[in-house]
Amino acid sequence: MSILLAQSEYPLLDVFWTVLVLFGCIVWFWLMFQILTDVFRRTDISGWFKSLWAILVLVLPIIGSLIYLAAQGRHMGERHRDDVTAARTAYERDVRRIAGSNGSTGTATGQIAEAKQLLDQGVITEDEFESLKATALGRSFGEHAR
Repeated sequence: MSILLAQSEYPLLDVFWTVLVLFGCIVWFWLMFQILTDVFRRTDISGWFKSLWAILVLVLPIIGSLIYLAAQGRHMGERHRDDVTAARTAYERDVRRIAGSNGSTGTATGQIAEAKQLLDQGVITEDEFESLKATALGRSFGEHAR
């Protein structure tokens, strides 16, 4: 096996060069994808300007991408951060809505926790706590049965 590698017509330096070029191509396509994604996600420019930026970046890739990065590089990061924040907020809101815990004690869990707190403070008795717990659980199961 080592004899085959030693007699290969593809030296190690060429392998390194090929890997470097391949990595450069991957980075280049990723950069183009990021720029075009940012162009088409923008809401502050019209469709004509979006198409002009896309044509500039695709027809003159090096010049177009350098111009776009120089003009919009900082704003690209801000827009991406805003998109991620909006997506995270929407996700958290949906999870809270689906889980039924929007911070209020309107859920069965919240009502039971509030009743337990009242029991611990000595405001209600054990029987009253069990009654409140049964009411909260009964209403919770009744809501899901609909």
